Amino acid sequence: MSWQQFKHAWLIKFWAPIPAVIAAGILSTYYFGITGTFWAVTGEFTRWGGQLLQLFGVHAEEWGYFKIIHLEGSPLTRIDGMMILGMFGGCFAAALWANNVKLRMPRSRIRIMQAIIGGIIAGFGARLAMGCNLAAFFTGIPQFSLHAWFFAIATAIGSWFGARFTLLPIFRIPVKMQKVSAASPLTQKPDQARRRFRLGMLIFFGMLGWALLTAMNQPKLGLAMLFGVGFGLLIERAQICFTSAFRDMWITGRTHMAKAIIIGMAVSAIGIFSYVQLGVEPKIMWRDQNAVIGGLLFGFGIVLAGGCETRLDVPRGRRPGALLVGRSGQRDRLNDSGVLLG
Repeated sequence: MSWQQFKHAWLIKFWAPIPAVIAAGILSTYYFGITGTFWAVTGEFTRWGGQLLQLFGVHAEEWGYFKIIHLEGSPLTRIDGMMILGMFGGCFAAALWANNVKLRMPRSRIRIMQAIIGGIIAGFGARLAMGCNLAAFFTGIPQFSLHAWFFAIATAIGSWFGARFTLLPIFRIPVKMQKVSAASPLTQKPDQARRRFRLGMLIFFGMLGWALLTAMNQPKLGLAMLFGVGFGLLIERAQICFTSAFRDMWITGRTHMAKAIIIGMAVSAIGIFSYVQLGVEPKIMWRDQNAVIGGLLFGFGIVLAGGCETRLDVPRGRRPGALLVGRSGQRDRLNDSGVLLG
């Protein structure tokens, strides 16, 4: 296989979801076994929000919630923080390789309001349930935590209500028709594609170098960043999307992504069971009404907003990102379309 063939097949074309989600499940298993923690992002985002509030004189460290999830340190000294930075780098590099980066503003205020309101609802639900879909599907369920099953079922129900709600006429934006004489093929600027591919390589190897240098003094932090880069590449190249997995079942009847996630969870559960047998302590959360209510809110919110935290990457640059952090909730980013986002 020549370099150009490899580049097109693995760095530009999207990957099949099922093998990619299985790989993500395997990575999350090793991540748990090596670092002792689980693959999750919204808890760390909430810490970022708490530390942002501290800059404005708010004593967030005194809040009961932050005493549970711990507000000490910084993103550069926490395993979750380094992993998420690696995810950002991996996603951005992969998007640049394929020349799929473009910033644009939403064309409709309705989409902006969907993102903001849905984001607040989903963020509140994620914090109420002590985690989001990653914390439940790739950590909670494989680690045999009953709260994750409550959350997963409630999220599915909430996403059904969200799908029904977003089909209301108020969310239909007018489509402007333009007369053309023939179909126009999609084109790319070769020079721009080459520049972006090189920039993607620079970011990718820069992240690897940063991770390896960190690993020399703090092995777990460096390894966490390497895992994050791997997670980011898989999410962007395979377009892994939990929101579409739920939403598509209710709107179009497609279950391909949902099946991929189920298989990935099964693979992860086998590996995590092995680690638990070896003495690694599983991360078990309490199961109560908070998991059910949080799951309902999270499922409804992600469908309304058009995406969850796994879409923090920049595939095709469909929209700029934004954090909405509150005392009890957070959300990862804004979207400009309620149709094909995850």
